[in-house]
Amino acid sequence: MKALKEIGAGKVIRFAIFSVLQAVYHLGVDLIFNFPQTRKLFLQILGSAVGKDSIIMNVKFFNWHHTGFRGLKIGKDCFIGDETLIDLYDKVILEDQVTIAQRVTVLTHLNVGYSDHPLQKFFPKTSKPVIFKKGSVVAAASTILPGVTIGEKSFVAAGSVVADDVPPNSLVAGVPAKLVRKLK
Repeated sequence: MKALKEIGAGKVIRFAIFSVLQAVYHLGVDLIFNFPQTRKLFLQILGSAVGKDSIIMNVKFFNWHHTGFRGLKIGKDCFIGDETLIDLYDKVILEDQVTIAQRVTVLTHLNVGYSDHPLQKFFPKTSKPVIFKKGSVVAAASTILPGVTIGEKSFVAAGSVVADDVPPNSLVAGVPAKLVRKLK
């Protein structure tokens, strides 16, 4: 009941509706939407913009009840790999020719818990969109934190944790990700 009091009945109902859609999508990924083109069509029906020739593998979405699928914009010629997790608390935008490899996590919000959680004063609830500029690549098992923009034609090395914007034409790597070299 604490959650109901804190967020209100309207948000609880919205959460319930989107939870059903989420269950249909995640069950359907294995049964009905086992092919990238059917996943793409389902996301478009739910309100996402998905460009021509983009491939969406077995991607998991969460927090749909905040932006809905209108918050997901995927340009043309993009690829999102298997077991990628995308937080739709805020917007996630992939411009054209973006590649996101397997097991990447894209986070758009931070929330340590209820408003009376003892860490709220240090880590207040926030959300910020994540943007992948044209031609950028994020390698396997990387994590992209809220508010980050991956610059045009930049490469994020495997296993990196990206906490700050990545400049265009750059290779970044590490935890936290740091500039390795410019790509020219």
